[in-house]
Amino acid sequence: MKQKKITYMLFPLAGVIFCLWYLYAATADGIYSDYVRLVNSYLPDVANPKKFFVPDILTRIPITYLGRIINVTLFDYNLLFDRVLGVMGLGLSGVVLGLYCRERNVNLIWYGIITVLMFSLNKWEMLVNGSGWPHFLAFAGFYLHYLFLDRIWREEEKGKDRNWLFLLPFLITLLTAGPYCASYSATIMIACGFCIICKYRKNKKIDKQYLQYIMCTLIPLLLYMWSNSMAINDHAAPAANDSLLVQLMETPGFFVRFLLKSFSSMVIGYEQAIILFKTNGPYIVLGFFVFAAYLTALWMNFRHRIYEQTIFPLMLLVSGGINHVLILLSRWIFLNETYGASSRYALQFQVGILGIILTFAFVWKQSAEQKKIGLFLRRLLMVFFCTLFLGGNCYTTHAEIKQAPHRKQSYEDRGKLAQNFENLTDDQLRQKFEYRKTQDNSGELVRNALTILKENGLSVFRSN
Repeated sequence: MKQKKITYMLFPLAGVIFCLWYLYAATADGIYSDYVRLVNSYLPDVANPKKFFVPDILTRIPITYLGRIINVTLFDYNLLFDRVLGVMGLGLSGVVLGLYCRERNVNLIWYGIITVLMFSLNKWEMLVNGSGWPHFLAFAGFYLHYLFLDRIWREEEKGKDRNWLFLLPFLITLLTAGPYCASYSATIMIACGFCIICKYRKNKKIDKQYLQYIMCTLIPLLLYMWSNSMAINDHAAPAANDSLLVQLMETPGFFVRFLLKSFSSMVIGYEQAIILFKTNGPYIVLGFFVFAAYLTALWMNFRHRIYEQTIFPLMLLVSGGINHVLILLSRWIFLNETYGASSRYALQFQVGILGIILTFAFVWKQSAEQKKIGLFLRRLLMVFFCTLFLGGNCYTTHAEIKQAPHRKQSYEDRGKLAQNFENLTDDQLRQKFEYRKTQDNSGELVRNALTILKENGLSVFRSN
């Protein structure tokens, strides 16, 4: 048994090593995109309390302040530091899933499938853009909260699980989650509400502990929303001029295609899909299959009463579905139906896929015990969906590995341009450093950021 416990931890370790290798093969130092805003906003005096204690502090993800202080102080603001933090956060998610699978005796084959999907390079954009490292840490926190709540539900709590359920929402929502706290908070409150209903149907009593968990989740969410109300949004201008309802009435097909393409991105990355399929048709069909997998897993959770044993897979399914809806509601304004298929959202969407796989693992175990024809047919369906997810993600990962040297070269070229930025025009800076091409003074902002780095010997301007 001891050797098996160690084995569950070896899987995420292998995933972390793989992602670290990918960072080495695909990236180089040098700011671009969101880092332009971060440098202008916080550097060089990263420990200045005036930059920390601002009205919308919670929307700025407070833990990033500590990360910047360490990065500037010890590493002269090297983007690799942020990227490695992201991989470590992803590794923590794998560890939490490993703990759960070990507790529930999930077969190592199923856990291996989960690990492959979790460390797939379908999220390459999040991995190489180090500014998103807190999001990886936040999702590890989400999984940990789901695990503690699941232990309470199945009456197998350990140590101070209940105390963590009161504390975690404040730590996660107020320190690390940022806007991702919406789906996380909604999932916890829906799960607690579900537990209350199930307990009431069984005992005719309302279990007040779940009401307490809901309140402890709602309070930090409201604090975040209050802080967000004072934020000054700094995003690219939307393409839509009409309201959501008007746009929905005029172009309902746009919203359907947006959702289906976001589902498809969990099978194969959109960049690879363009090359492979040439047209939208196959990618839309893939979206239908992924949506069908969601519905199948949801049905199986209730048909086989998986939720009576564990609500963890159900929470993952709900969270994944909420993420798809939230991305649609927040990104439709750009009127780009492929926006939701971007690799930057793979971290959010993969939650639901992990819930699907875990559901299949439990149903498969039941079919092995009961030997019914109907369950055998369901096995065939589960094999199909697993093959679809594994095949698509492995193809995407393989394609991204081949693309890695080209990405690294582009980073190195940008680093050389940065060292010669005084001789570049604002238009060149705007384009080469991928910073808000629609904003009039974006080139000037890039120049300001590079000036700060050069004057302080940071990033590509550090002395060897």
